[in-house]
Amino acid sequence: MSRSLKRALDVTLAALGLVASAPVLALASVAIRLVMGRPVLFRQRRPGLHGRPFFLYKLRTMHESAGPDALRLTPLGRWLRRSSVDELPQLWNVLVGDMSLVGPRPLLMQYLPRYSAEQARRHEVKPGITGLAQVSGRNALSWEEKFALDVRYVDEWSLGLDARILLRTLGNVVSGHGISAGGEATMPEFLGSGEESERS
Repeated sequence: MSRSLKRALDVTLAALGLVASAPVLALASVAIRLVMGRPVLFRQRRPGLHGRPFFLYKLRTMHESAGPDALRLTPLGRWLRRSSVDELPQLWNVLVGDMSLVGPRPLLMQYLPRYSAEQARRHEVKPGITGLAQVSGRNALSWEEKFALDVRYVDEWSLGLDARILLRTLGNVVSGHGISAGGEATMPEFLGSGEESERS
């Protein structure tokens, strides 16, 4: 019953969120088109529930040229990330059932074989737009710390926990807390526990 209620709340809140954020999405899309050109949306395969792939949608924040993320990230893209406006298209992912509002963040497909058995438990629930790791430090945390929080969420999930995470997310969005790891535009690549290196 609780899981069914979680899904009902996801659908209701995602639909309301898409309607409410439509003017912001429209303005951001125009700005991206003028500054970076096409495409406006970034689409990438990510692992969902039980590792099954789906296409995640975000507003584009980087130039498509080769190079480190820090050099490809535009000033507009940096603002979109800081404000979390770039995440708004994922409300569609929630609406169609690929994601939940709250859950472990969907990472990259190539990470799947790099997880330990314990870390892989993060895929026992749907991925979320926000999660326990995001409100506990976001990209300021190490990978091991983030995955431990993801598994803790799986074990301790409740509707009350989701509500607390959503409320804390609003505060983090306002403050811009934890958007980037120290010295990075995003996060270094996860190569396995104890083996992190900068993405190129």
